[in-house]
Amino acid sequence: MSTAGKVIRCRAAVSWAPNTPAAIEEIEVAPPEAGEVRIKIVATSVCHSDLYHLLESMTADGFPTVLGHEGAGIVESVGPGVTEFQPGDKVIPLFLCQCKECRFCKSPRTNQCERAWTRIRQEIMAGVESRFTCKGKRVHQFMGTSTFSEYTVINQIAVTRIDPAAPLDKVCLLGCGICTGYGAAVNTAKVEAGSSCAVFGLGAVGLAAVMGCRAAGASRIIAVDINPDKAEKAKELGATDFLNPKDHSRPIHEVISEMTGGGVDFSLECVGNVEVMRSALESSMEAWGVSVVVGWTDMFDITIRPRHLICGRTWKGSMFGGFKAKDGVAGMVRSYLEKKVKLDEFISHNMELDQVNDAIELMKNSQCVRVVMKVSAE
Repeated sequence: MSTAGKVIRCRAAVSWAPNTPAAIEEIEVAPPEAGEVRIKIVATSVCHSDLYHLLESMTADGFPTVLGHEGAGIVESVGPGVTEFQPGDKVIPLFLCQCKECRFCKSPRTNQCERAWTRIRQEIMAGVESRFTCKGKRVHQFMGTSTFSEYTVINQIAVTRIDPAAPLDKVCLLGCGICTGYGAAVNTAKVEAGSSCAVFGLGAVGLAAVMGCRAAGASRIIAVDINPDKAEKAKELGATDFLNPKDHSRPIHEVISEMTGGGVDFSLECVGNVEVMRSALESSMEAWGVSVVVGWTDMFDITIRPRHLICGRTWKGSMFGGFKAKDGVAGMVRSYLEKKVKLDEFISHNMELDQVNDAIELMKNSQCVRVVMKVSAE
């Protein structure tokens, strides 16, 4: 029986308040309105940005919410005016949209979209609109996506159609973390062949940055993390060296400077910690180093000295790895299918949606790279 045009009742992991376990609830998902697509989520993974909202920023106005923004699924129905998608399409939801019409989308200088600044309330990390209700209450859609739900409704400018051959339980990772890290190296830093790099933080984003540095032809890739268990995976993905700051009595940027004769050509901070951001900057070559801030936080200020930049360093930020969302994600899916990009190696655990709190705990305690949860049957 067709569900098009009808309210769908389905399961979702609802976070009712900050710093509390998610509850598997029955929610109501309204039909898509004009320009919207309703998607059956097949697989999703847990990203640190979910934990940031739930356990770190803990903005009360951002709850109740359904977390999740790294997922993949199948179009169930489309709203009026939607011509780009049809039921049955395999798709990946996008927290960063690409309308392809605004001055940002038309510019090669940015991957931002003007409509992204109006459809998402950044202070609560939720969409302005929501098609979710639960127990009579409106439930936020985290980053306008909410993939911890069997069904979700998203504006068509924040969805990309992908190759039908793509395995959804693998390519779901491209909705955020892998593109963010890989693209930060390739698109934002523009790592050069034969160069030296340092990647700070070896979660999925940092490991993807290592992979991006290797793909760009870097000859030396120094992976930095306080967890020694991350060393083997980093080297599998292309790192040549591993440093644990806890093993050194000096600041780690001094160690890197000594190792490389003055600092690396490119450094990438993939933690979301302002002290690590400064350390990454100082680890780059003072005369020409490029340092990229990749990790997300909006809770603290950062302080540097002017000479850190005056002598020639460049300090850059990277959102979603510089990828224009629709085009970039679809392209990364093709690269995965062509075995140019690794994804399977990032999946450390497979779980069910019912185990969402276990998945969150694994990430909270740095005991996973990525947990992929099965949400629905394909």
